Amino acid sequence: MDNMTHFTTFTLMEPHNAKSYRYIYFTCFLFLYVMILFLNIWLSVVIVLEKALHGPMYIFLCNLCVNDIYGTTAFYPKFLHDLIFNSYVIPSYMCAFQAFVVYTYVMCEYSTLAVMAYDRHVAICQPLDYHSKMNKFSCSILLSLCWVIPFLNMFIAVFLSSRLVPCRNHIDKLFCDNWSIVKLSCESTVINNIYGFIFISLYFSLVIVIMMSYIKLIIACKASLECRKKFWQTCVPHVISLINLTVAILFDTIYNRYGSSDFPVNLRMFLALEMIVVPPLFNPVIYGIKLSEVRKRVLKLCMNCTKDDKD
Repeated sequence: MDNMTHFTTFTLMEPHNAKSYRYIYFTCFLFLYVMILFLNIWLSVVIVLEKALHGPMYIFLCNLCVNDIYGTTAFYPKFLHDLIFNSYVIPSYMCAFQAFVVYTYVMCEYSTLAVMAYDRHVAICQPLDYHSKMNKFSCSILLSLCWVIPFLNMFIAVFLSSRLVPCRNHIDKLFCDNWSIVKLSCESTVINNIYGFIFISLYFSLVIVIMMSYIKLIIACKASLECRKKFWQTCVPHVISLINLTVAILFDTIYNRYGSSDFPVNLRMFLALEMIVVPPLFNPVIYGIKLSEVRKRVLKLCMNCTKDDKD
């Protein structure tokens, strides 16, 4: 038992052929991180500066961008540091913190998409009640819940995993997550398993509820061309983001719990990284292209910046 208490650091999975290709990896991931920061910050700035985009839908979109920046900051700086110094080691307390941020990012993403689905449901199905239901107070409450509930969930999860004494110190992923930390213990993890199953079930149930709400919207929009146009412009990006995130989380959950070391290395890296790379990169692109108001304001700001540079 005494030997188990000495693990104050954990080792992380080393990228395939890291010694040969680490500078290539570093360049690619640095480019990805810069693109994620640029796209999400740019879209957030456009929404903040343009008064025409201060409606509930755009405020929730801004929250989605802020959350993407928050989540990716937990992974990219550490991973880039590891590539440069060729050292894939992390202190146990930093590992717990990284797991906390990654999981709260995922849960906040789902919560925000759920709120956005509710906003679109009210806007299309109950347009006369929209301004009374989606006022500043209700939007503030919904935004607060998007962050508070994930933080409370993860405080409990991290507390439960911190009780366990690790008997191993290697995490077979490029970053820490809560289930990987739990798997390091040789003690009983029944409580952790039950709690993990409960909150995974709750969030996947939330996905089903969101999808059902969009199916209801599709049925409601059948009779009206204008309604269908509004659905295509405002709801399709939400559905794409939801499917994108759900596929990424599904892969990650299945690999975490049932994956084996027999998986091809490249596939394991893809499964580990998809939720950190794909949603934060494509969310601002999808919304920027599909939402006409956002697209117009982004182009307008770009043109203003170009004019200022010429002057």
